[in-house]
Amino acid sequence: MRAITLPRFGDPSVLTVTEVIEPPVGPSDVRIDVVGAGINGADISQRRGNYPPPSGAPLWPGLEVSGIVSATGDDVSEWRVGDEVCALLPGGGYAERVVVDQSLVLPVPAGVSLLDAAALPEVAATVWSNVFMSAELASTEAFLAHGGSSGIGAMAIQIAVARGSRVFATAGSAEKVAFAERLGAIGINYREQDFVEVVNYEMGGTGVDVILDMVGGDYIGRDIRALAVGGRIMVIANQSGDSSSFNVGSLMAKRGRIWATTLRARPLAERAAIIASVRESVWPLIEQGLVKPTVDSVFAPDDAADAHRRMESSAHMGKILLQFG
Repeated sequence: MRAITLPRFGDPSVLTVTEVIEPPVGPSDVRIDVVGAGINGADISQRRGNYPPPSGAPLWPGLEVSGIVSATGDDVSEWRVGDEVCALLPGGGYAERVVVDQSLVLPVPAGVSLLDAAALPEVAATVWSNVFMSAELASTEAFLAHGGSSGIGAMAIQIAVARGSRVFATAGSAEKVAFAERLGAIGINYREQDFVEVVNYEMGGTGVDVILDMVGGDYIGRDIRALAVGGRIMVIANQSGDSSSFNVGSLMAKRGRIWATTLRARPLAERAAIIASVRESVWPLIEQGLVKPTVDSVFAPDDAADAHRRMESSAHMGKILLQFG
């Protein structure tokens, strides 16, 4: 089968379409003929040599796919050949076929195309597990999402708005702010505005209860200043690449928490529990039309380098997909 591999680490030009050995289907596995694969920040980090896949995962990138079930293991009970599904992966999604444990597979939500479903599993699992399972954002609480025009940011805004929270989102241009506002957030242009000042002004000085941070660096100290008493800061990436320095006393005064997480390195049981919770709580919001996949652009496998360049340019709004089927 064809896959987009990494013969070496480096810039997007290292992505190479080549023939690889198809992984075997184990007793609890599902094989999916891939139609779409989502591109995520973790893929960029892996391509640069900074985020190795967990043990046992394919060596090429890809954390989420959509497609059609083409084989199942002997212990698989729910999924059948021909089912349209999407799935969360520990890696290997940039390929014509993937094999994944049945517990990480989801049905394509009603009203969503098979290709667009590739934009859902990783962002839904990341947002749901951090903002709602860990930080326990309530409908009566306020929420700030950094990177509001990213795939994760767009998903976070939509779910939080659908569940009744007041939502703020940072973005880097007027166009991206408008994108976040169309999803229901109060947009903040971080190039022209101080998100701490905006949040505290809009909240009457009380701050927000939960912050989803993928920037890291000096944003952490600023997050604390925008945090409500008892607030929670969920850190899912350090895109700045900088070390974080903050006043511990300020965090203590807020009785706040900083919680850093990753997703794909978690044990299978934890990832399965997240996927089950996503199916129970997020899928109904999608099927009601309250949450939608936000697709920026679609690339062919041979153009994967261009897809990565678009992501690194930060010009995109929503998810970038590869189309195999």
